[in-house]
Order: sequence, then structure tokens, then C-alpha cells
Amino acid sequence: MSDIFCSLRQLSVTYRRGRNNAAALDRVDLDIATGERLAIIGESGSGKSTLARALAGLLPDEAKVTGEMLWPALGHPPRPGRDFGFVLQDPGTSLNPVLTVGEQIAEGARRHLGLSWEQASIRAEELLGRVRIPRPDKALRAFPHQLSGGQRQRVAIAAAIAAKPALLIADEATSALDVVVQAEIVRLLDGLVREDGMTLLFITHDIALASGFVDRIAVFRDARLVEAGPVRSVLSAPASNYTAALIASHRDLATPPLIEELAP
Repeated sequence: MSDIFCSLRQLSVTYRRGRNNAAALDRVDLDIATGERLAIIGESGSGKSTLARALAGLLPDEAKVTGEMLWPALGHPPRPGRDFGFVLQDPGTSLNPVLTVGEQIAEGARRHLGLSWEQASIRAEELLGRVRIPRPDKALRAFPHQLSGGQRQRVAIAAAIAAKPALLIADEATSALDVVVQAEIVRLLDGLVREDGMTLLFITHDIALASGFVDRIAVFRDARLVEAGPVRSVLSAPASNYTAALIASHRDLATPPLIEELAP
């Protein structure tokens, strides 16, 4: 397998706005290594979610994409649901309120792994245990509204990894949660990607939260990649004033990262 999972070359995404084109992503060059945990950091409108949706093939029809997205580790364009899993900010938008938790997790395993419903249900129960949902056998029959926000996000993660993807994209997956639950979800994601050897793209505006567990940070502003590098290098010697301002706007990053502070 290639050391480079995905390679972006001059990747741009534009939308037509009247007589003009509005750039949502502007000539991005970025390599994502196989098995690495990469955080995409930036304010709202910086282009980070557009990047995630471009990688996942989830951009709307009116988006114009130019440049290249190469997948040397896969050897083919990624298959939605099979080669990558996607976790959204609000599980309320990704979980179907009229289907049970078990049905929603099992569907991905059945469709992409060729399992029977019985086999897929067994896998769904195993995944609920892996994401630390109490009483997985009972949770299978629950509906999303019967779970807490943190539990719904865990279910969304279980559904995203049901087909054993190579890439897991978490797009602001913790921003709607309180601080304690955020740390729990980050710790969960960290453990899952390590155990399964997945590549992780962790998209967030919170550089303090991401710095506790990712390998590298890529900073975006106004649709452009500002800088990218190992966490320690970016935090200790940011190459741009914008990154320095992001660091300064959060709590003291010289203290132990949040995930370590809340570890049992």
C-alpha cells in the first residue's frame, strides 16, 4: 500500500454567483498519509467542510471542481460508504428518525460487505459495543430520539465504520457537544482509527481539541491552505499570523491537551 493515501493537486471548488464565481476552495495542494490523523482547522467559511465533501463526493451539482484528487493507496476513486465513512456535526441530520439504531448501522454492513440481515445485525451489535453504548442488544431496537446527543453521535460513528472504511471523515463531529462529551468522542475516534488502521480527517474550528490526538494540522483561511505540518511544529512555530491568532484565541496550548486532561 502507498504511503500516500490521498494527494490533492491544485484542487479548487467554485460556485456560480450571478456573473461571478465564488471560490469555496482555492488551489489546494495537500498530501494525506496512509493511517495518519490529520486535523483540518479553520473558521466557518474557510473551506474545511468543502474539502471534506469534495473528498467524499458529496458536493452539490452546482459545484465546479477543478484540479486533481489522486488515491494511490486505494488504486481507484473512493466508493461512498465503502472506502470512507462520514460523521456529521449533527447526528440528527444523518440518522433516520423512523428507523431503529440497529437497522441504520446494519444497512451499511449489508450493502457494502454483502452480509445477510442477520449477519449485519450481529455486526451492528458488536459496533455498538465498540463505541461504548450501554446494553448494545437493547440499543439495537432503540430509535435515535430515545438516546442522548452523545449517544447519537456514537451511533453515527458506528454507522460510518460499519463497512470497514479506509478513511474516516469527522466533520465538526464534536462541536454540538459539551466539553466532557467532546473529549469522550475524540478519545473514541482516536481508539477506533488506531485499532482499525484507518486514516482520519478530523475537521474542526477547535485547534486546542484537535492538538491532543492528531499527527498533523492543516490550517485553512478564505478557501486557501495557509499551512500544514506536524502538531508540535505548527503550535510552537506557526508559519502564519493567522495560525498564531487561532492558537492565541484558545486556551493555553502549552498545558496538557484536553484529551489527556480528561483521560481516566
